[in-house]
Amino acid sequence: MNRIFDITLKDLTQILRDRKTFMFLLIMPILFTLFFSLAFGGSGSGSTDSRLPVGYLDMDNSTISQDFKSLLANSTVIRLDENATRSAADLDQLVADGKLAAALIVPAGYGQSVQAAAPLKVAFIADPSNTSSITVQSEVTAAASRLMNAARIAQIVGKNGSAFMPAFEQALAAWQNPPVQVSITSSAAVKTPNNNILSAAHSSPGMMLQFAIAGLITAATVIVSERKSRSLQRLLTTATSRVQILLGHYLAMFSLIFGQFILLMAFAQLFLHVDYLRIPQATLLVALAAAACISAMGLLIGVFAKSEEQTVVFVLIPMFVLSGLGGAWMPLEYTGATFQTIGHASPVAWAMDGFKNITARGLGFHSVLLPVAALAGYTLFFFILAAWRFQRVSE
Repeated sequence: MNRIFDITLKDLTQILRDRKTFMFLLIMPILFTLFFSLAFGGSGSGSTDSRLPVGYLDMDNSTISQDFKSLLANSTVIRLDENATRSAADLDQLVADGKLAAALIVPAGYGQSVQAAAPLKVAFIADPSNTSSITVQSEVTAAASRLMNAARIAQIVGKNGSAFMPAFEQALAAWQNPPVQVSITSSAAVKTPNNNILSAAHSSPGMMLQFAIAGLITAATVIVSERKSRSLQRLLTTATSRVQILLGHYLAMFSLIFGQFILLMAFAQLFLHVDYLRIPQATLLVALAAAACISAMGLLIGVFAKSEEQTVVFVLIPMFVLSGLGGAWMPLEYTGATFQTIGHASPVAWAMDGFKNITARGLGFHSVLLPVAALAGYTLFFFILAAWRFQRVSE
């Protein structure tokens, strides 16, 4: 382990001496984050709704179907988009075009079926390739569960037909306003979300990830220089193994990128009000996974590049391609389903999903598990490929 840490410390010392390191890892992401926040966030005086748009068609129009609609309308995750002139085919097309995250169709007779304890199924239209559809389905399931729980209570309390609806409304109101509530507030005044804050919630992780990749230029050059100066060959004549050398370089890159993430997230939290600390353990997990993935990519570039010039090319091309496809510049939610699917071939898209699920979409800890798993898969792939190549170039 001492040999690994010695190589790590040597790399970090060499990297931090280069002024380009601070430019790519700190100065540029801060400047670009501020630029994109101001450019796309407007003046900050207006308000916007960041919830996922969900089409809604009520073919029942009963009191119970209206209650179901009210439950969904109060959601902090989805926003109902209702238009009486739309048909089921219209909703299906809007979802396919990516203009709606999903759509719901409440069938005729739904209210009577709930009252009879045999509820008809609400039609759920979604694009399986759109990851936000899972979030919408969870929110709809939760609302339907509350509705049915209220119906069960009403069936017990009001056994005859005339007593059912009063009991149902009372039970539903109790679900919406429980006698015991836990409220977490800060000492600061609560402000209405504005365009600047919502834009910063996208541009902050986007620029952070993009320039983390750009910062690999200096880190990968260290590995190239080590081979060109024959330092690697001399190092291999000692008791230091190839695995220790590889892990030492990797740990240096990881430490550098993770440190960058911590500093930039602290800046965004304090000055741009991007709420990375809403679920700190989830944010930390995504940051660790993203840093591990980008570091493995840097290791791969370092062992493949044969010169400093190649290192620059091998870093900048993936930076632009992966950042552009992965939604670092423009949210993938604003694109079609096809582009969203293609975009998730980039690890940047998964890292963006993880960060934004916490800071912008208001989701829970479980929402980062899939992005973290995807990033872990990319990390393993890059590292194995780098180890294979390193074995060949060091022979």
